[in-house]
Amino acid sequence: MESVGVECRFNQDGSVQVKKVQVNGRWQPVGQGRQWVDGNGRHVLIMLPGDEVRELVLQPDTLRWGLVAVSGGGVTAV
Repeated sequence: MESVGVECRFNQDGSVQVKKVQVNGRWQPVGQGRQWVDGNGRHVLIMLPGDEVRELVLQPDTLRWGLVAVSGGGVTAV
């Protein structure tokens, strides 16, 4: 999992609104899809420029955001 910078807003209900992510030293605006929480942290599906779908994970023990590729190889609804 690649560590990334994230500009976001935490809502009163605990949900997150992601505005931008910093990948390879560059800030990029993102589109946001669904989000959920499990034992690994808070997950947020995002779409980078070029329609590249990725998953952000906020790790609860370090409060660091990680970026992972979405597996499955097909089209993912965001």
